[in-house]
Amino acid sequence: MSEPGARSLRNVAIIANRGAGKTSLAEAILLTTGTIPSLGSVAQGTTVSDFEPEEIHRRSSVSTSLLRCTWNHTTINLLDTPGALSLLGEALTALQAVDAVIVVLNSSGGIRSELVRLWSQIKARRLPCLFFVNELDKDTASTDALLAACQRDLEVAPLPMSHAIRNGSQIEGVIDFLEQAAVHSRPEAGKWQQHPVPDGEQPLVAESRKRIQEAAAEADDRLLEQYLAAGELAQAELMAGLRLAVQTGATVPVYVGSALRNAGIVPLLNAIVEFLPSPGDRATQSPIRGRHPDREQEVSRQGVAEEPFSGLIFKTIIDPFVGRLSYLRVLSGTLHADSVLFNATRKTKEKSGHLYHLLGKKHTAVSTAGAGEIVAVGKLKDAQTGDTLCDEHDPVCYPWPALPRPVLSFAIEPKSSADVDKVSLGLHKLIEEDPTLGFSRNADTKEMVLSGMGQLHLDLALEKLQRKYGAEVVIHTPKIPYRETIRATAQAQGKYKKQTGGHGQYGDCWLELAPAARGEGFTFENRVVGGVIPRNFIPAVEKGVVEAMQHGALAGFPVVDVRVAVYDGSYHVVDSSEMSFKLAASMAFKKAMESAHPVLLEPMMTVEVDAPADHIGAVIGDLNARRGRILHVEARGHAEVVKALVPLAEILTYTTTLNSLTGGGGSYVMELARYDEVPREVAAKIIEESRATKQAVAAH
Repeated sequence: MSEPGARSLRNVAIIANRGAGKTSLAEAILLTTGTIPSLGSVAQGTTVSDFEPEEIHRRSSVSTSLLRCTWNHTTINLLDTPGALSLLGEALTALQAVDAVIVVLNSSGGIRSELVRLWSQIKARRLPCLFFVNELDKDTASTDALLAACQRDLEVAPLPMSHAIRNGSQIEGVIDFLEQAAVHSRPEAGKWQQHPVPDGEQPLVAESRKRIQEAAAEADDRLLEQYLAAGELAQAELMAGLRLAVQTGATVPVYVGSALRNAGIVPLLNAIVEFLPSPGDRATQSPIRGRHPDREQEVSRQGVAEEPFSGLIFKTIIDPFVGRLSYLRVLSGTLHADSVLFNATRKTKEKSGHLYHLLGKKHTAVSTAGAGEIVAVGKLKDAQTGDTLCDEHDPVCYPWPALPRPVLSFAIEPKSSADVDKVSLGLHKLIEEDPTLGFSRNADTKEMVLSGMGQLHLDLALEKLQRKYGAEVVIHTPKIPYRETIRATAQAQGKYKKQTGGHGQYGDCWLELAPAARGEGFTFENRVVGGVIPRNFIPAVEKGVVEAMQHGALAGFPVVDVRVAVYDGSYHVVDSSEMSFKLAASMAFKKAMESAHPVLLEPMMTVEVDAPADHIGAVIGDLNARRGRILHVEARGHAEVVKALVPLAEILTYTTTLNSLTGGGGSYVMELARYDEVPREVAAKIIEESRATKQAVAAH
């Protein structure tokens, strides 16, 4: 295939709710364009898009795949994205690489929260859009109700462009209002035929054509004048007006059909070519802007081959056998295989490997990629998702969106000690592939913690960890990093005295413990006067206190927010040493801690829950039951947002509950706010469990 020019290229993401039929639509497009010989099946795991073992097993997309086809002398790059809410990051990164979007709507599924969230990003990026109403062959299909939901939930005025032709409950084809023709297709092959509109459908076509003419005329004052004067627009003017209306976002055309029966695909493909912008069109309407990597200076690119090279990595794939592949959108200039590039994000040089066009898992090597192209680049060493690659002599760094933060965490343990390195290496590689995953080692609990956007997200990560890197793990709810502090001032003496055959050990100090403000941490003061403790032993006293603070008096959790002063003591000229004063200080701290009214502290999280308005009462009630404190509630679009302060211990597995409360329509983010005192009855239970655990460990 010859390289397309920027004007004969379309880059389009396909997005939808989970289960709406994105992958089936992509398969039907590939069949109709002659890219594949037969229609694959999601249920049978034979589609081009869903080729990962996890996708075949789950019968659902879990990763963005790149597809390439040609229609009417125009090359189309399709990005088939996952629809699950916990995999939202995949769709958000795909939007950075495209110039337009196809939203697949399930006629019986309605508009769900994940689509509303994605739609807000589409609007923010001002991406032109087409709607495709899928599965019209189902008995429950209702296009009118769905279009009303689009107006209500997405705040758009959809423009119907086709109508289903049925034979009983089966859809045989569609009426294309623009072409004023009936388009019949054959499910088993990419064949289609165009026939005259049936007589009974002529009034519908006439009425729909009038609405289409009005939408096209309203896009341009000159066309509006002509429409009002003549009563209609010529076909060329109609197409020009629709193109302008779509690309400015004034109109969202709606096409109908059935991907499984390969119906309604031809009018949709025609719309992709005729109405959606090429990379050149898009660069004219929305200039490509970044900043200079070394100074706060805006840099712009025209998006043409004659400019210096620049591109954005929007996805990374790491395979233990194939190596690293970076999906890159060329924004300006021309990229050559095996060339030296500048990573403006990390300010390092990179040597690119081969360049590939992708059709699912099929790779086709190419030597160059011009402005607007999407390619996979092999063997980049340090580049990661979100990085900008460019010409070193004309550097530019493009912005990257803030991705959703992980909300669900599990502690993980390798099944065998031999897998420790495999787990660590594998998880770091998976996070390079998916930046919405998180992995950390908790310094307090000594646990490895894996975090993600939901249960599905974490399950997929662990499946890939085992398949790709041979590492098996056991997961459990992570330990809560409790703290201990004091509420009163107390003094205590610590004296360590040990006599042996030679030199003995002698250290004696008096400490005063006082509570500090929450979040202040630890302070140490030397109030010793008269040399009762030599100055050179004072650091040892502080060290003994710091070590003792690692295990509090209540349940063995670290002690925080305390002021410690050493104010008296004694020493022996021969037997005193740093070790003896360190041990004495530890003893004094533990004694004083017991009489200073120790209390348990727990991490409090600021939680922001986004839920449909009709479920918000149940969400607030549940948060209250979790010892949460509601801070405020506000309306945001068609949803409501609750902000609350909730103990981490009560919200570790909140994802499952929220899905149940909101029918899958809610989501939340959280971050650490502060540490607060644990209520007495809750603290007693935590202390009892901690002591029981210690006894069990000691017994073994």
